[in-house]
Amino acid sequence: MHGNDRYVSGVETPNSFKTTGAALTLGQNPYACILGCADSRVSPELCFDENQGDLFVTRIAGNFVTTEILASLEYGTVVLQSPLIMVLGHTSCGAVGAAIKAMENHEDFPGHIQTLATAISPAVKQALKTAPHDVPGYATRINIINNVLRLREATPFLSHQVVKGRLMVVGGLYDLNTGRVEVIDA
Repeated sequence: MHGNDRYVSGVETPNSFKTTGAALTLGQNPYACILGCADSRVSPELCFDENQGDLFVTRIAGNFVTTEILASLEYGTVVLQSPLIMVLGHTSCGAVGAAIKAMENHEDFPGHIQTLATAISPAVKQALKTAPHDVPGYATRINIINNVLRLREATPFLSHQVVKGRLMVVGGLYDLNTGRVEVIDA
């Protein structure tokens, strides 16, 4: 979060491949894993002002857990021993918007895009019931929380690490207008 403060205030740490490149060839040692959205406007390394090798980033539109994302996060936490996973959503998420259109207007999307809307639909359903005045905002937050909870309970590896206190899984919401990341409690 200190890196996000630097990013928002415009005093990022200068990063250079020239100074880190040799160390990166020996392996990686990320201190955090990120499950983020594929949106091109949200780059976790930039918004947290981190160097290459500091974050183990998985991305999918709508920042939700799939089997492949789960396997990657297991690798990041079990093999690379990262003690933290952050599910990082963002404001104005197109995948959340698509899920809302699918629910409210019964829209079907071409190709595999519908699978994104379907995966996010539980968050949209809950937002429609609890916050009809701000469905996009609440659905985004609920989607983050749902995926934090899913990762905390994922067996066999992640849930065991959470119970043992070796892994923390948290949520974050990146605001496209300010660049600030808000920690989301789950």
